[in-house]
Amino acid sequence: MSQLNFSHDTELTLRATCVLVNTDRVDGERLDGMASLDEYLNAFGWTGRRDRDDAELESVLKLRTRVGKIWASADDEERVVGQVNALLSDTRASPWLTRHAEMPEWHLHLASIHDPLWQRMGAEMAMALADLIRAGELRRLKICAAPDCEAVLVDLSRNRSRMFCDTGNCGNRQHVAAYRERRAGEEHD
Repeated sequence: MSQLNFSHDTELTLRATCVLVNTDRVDGERLDGMASLDEYLNAFGWTGRRDRDDAELESVLKLRTRVGKIWASADDEERVVGQVNALLSDTRASPWLTRHAEMPEWHLHLASIHDPLWQRMGAEMAMALADLIRAGELRRLKICAAPDCEAVLVDLSRNRSRMFCDTGNCGNRQHVAAYRERRAGEEHD
């Protein structure tokens, strides 16, 4: 069994990417204005320039669609590699080491704090996905196994056993349904 050994910022960025993709997959559009975009950005500690205008929101929504397609292609490594390489190229990712008072460990930034938000986010997301690919762990990108859910998840469990997203209580709903089905079967025996 392999041991996960991703850096903190890789795991955080993978989670942030997953949450971004899911902002329109459960309960309708949840990234519908500056307030919801700011809430998302603050929740994951995105730093740097924020224009706080419609063009910035639209560019983040386009990025969401683009990275969502990576999950949809996760079973085709060559295709995902092409998508990640294209995103790295389009964002002009240029890695450099930095640290902040609130995060004193060295970590990578992949774009200037002055670059547009989508570009910084896209570069970070592409690099986190590249780390996943390089580790041979692309199968950790999953679509929720609940039949009524299209949310994505990144399975960071040790044994890659996670099947359900965190967005719609899908795991609990599926377990309750299975329990009820078993109970109904026992009552008919």
